[in-house]
Amino acid sequence: MSGAVMDSPVYGAVADPTRRAILDLLRTGEKTVNALLAGFSMTQSALSQHLAVLRKAGLVTFRKAGRQRFYALSATPLRDVSDWLAHYQRFWDKNLERLGDYLEREHGRRKTRR
Repeated sequence: MSGAVMDSPVYGAVADPTRRAILDLLRTGEKTVNALLAGFSMTQSALSQHLAVLRKAGLVTFRKAGRQRFYALSATPLRDVSDWLAHYQRFWDKNLERLGDYLEREHGRRKTRR
């Protein structure tokens, strides 16, 4: 994967557990800032800073309705993260399968020794 993709603000945005939790809350639909705030023990200012990082990464959008802001998930930028992680998924699948084969062989050997 190119360095340009890895330098994407999406990776920094999802590296933070609070921002991942915000994205999880938004998976069910748009929410107001107050609704999001209810899920955390932080100030509105702190939440706004997290939302700003997510907005800059393109992971959330917002609309204003009167004095309220409604935030919604924009998951398209997560596709790059998913593609990058898929390489590691294949790596672990292959290695865990090899480990499973090894353990089965060892288990069979131990049975025949008894």
